[in-house]
Amino acid sequence: MSDAIATIDAYLAMWNETDPDRRAESVERVWAVDGRYLDPQLEAQGHAAIGQMVAAVQARFPGARFRRTSGVDVHHNQCRFGWELVSSDGMLVVAGIDVGMLGPDGRLRSVIGFFGDLPECTAA
Repeated sequence: MSDAIATIDAYLAMWNETDPDRRAESVERVWAVDGRYLDPQLEAQGHAAIGQMVAAVQARFPGARFRRTSGVDVHHNQCRFGWELVSSDGMLVVAGIDVGMLGPDGRLRSVIGFFGDLPECTAA
């Protein structure tokens, strides 16, 4: 479990890394070569695309920082955790959960992000 937590914390640090060279190193350390990221607004596969996606998010939200808001729940090679993006003045930009799949080497093979709270139940 501690390896998964370290991977997730390194993943969130990757989102916050503004130096392109250090970010590229972080992407390589955290992601499998063919790793895939998907959320309601973004999609990227492979190290270069993931690095470009992070740079685009940083350009859209200058000075904002991602942080983990929950523990990391892990079973088999799957993990999930809560996160939030906070602006430089401390205001919440967006929050959500990510669900990831870890490879045998401990790096992320995929991450699927969801924004906001779960929808209300409409079942009778």
